[in-house]
Amino acid sequence: MRKTHVIGGVLALVIGVGVAGPAQAASRIHWGPVQSSAGHSGYAKADVWITGFKAETFVVSGKLYDRDKHRDHCAYVRARFHYAGGGTGWSQPRVTCSAKSSFRLSSDGEIKRVDVRVCLYDRGLRKTFKCYADAIKPEIIANWPQ
Repeated sequence: MRKTHVIGGVLALVIGVGVAGPAQAASRIHWGPVQSSAGHSGYAKADVWITGFKAETFVVSGKLYDRDKHRDHCAYVRARFHYAGGGTGWSQPRVTCSAKSSFRLSSDGEIKRVDVRVCLYDRGLRKTFKCYADAIKPEIIANWPQ
């Protein structure tokens, strides 16, 4: 009898998560590509999706592409969050040396702006270069289709 209650509870949890998943996915907004400046042998690119600015935790996610032919050059993405209460904070960077990789960067609270920075990353020197940043603000995406 007890196993039935546990299994029923787990099943209800799985169904609840399954129902909430598509609703959260629908609230994402496609910002589009953010691409680094071209280096001598390629560039880095991120296809960016964001959540709404009223979310308690703002999320920047998408795919990161390494389009540089040099073996030690990789793609790098990072977000700088401008918090509604004041101050800024950087997400942890995501780096990939493969052709395509997923990333997810999240804030620690409600924000009023995010700067998405995409660069090439030199593994040998451990430095970024050829960076480009897009500033994303609520007023820019206010009338975009969801």
